[in-house]
Amino acid sequence: MSAEEPLIRVVRGVPTAEELAALVGAIIVRSRPATAPAPATTSAWARSGRPASSRGWRAAGLPR
Repeated sequence: MSAEEPLIRVVRGVPTAEELAALVGAIIVRSRPATAPAPATTSAWARSGRPASSRGWRAAGLPR
């Protein structure tokens, strides 16, 4: 493919600039590989506020 050859060619109709932008956006989104979102990790700061015992939140206020 040469540098002067267009990547997309309109065969029929006269699309507006907005329609072409929507088409290019859809092609770009579809061409990206689908990746699974990274699992959310809990920070050490958030973990430090949680009760350490298995008795749950009720035991958090009791002396250790």
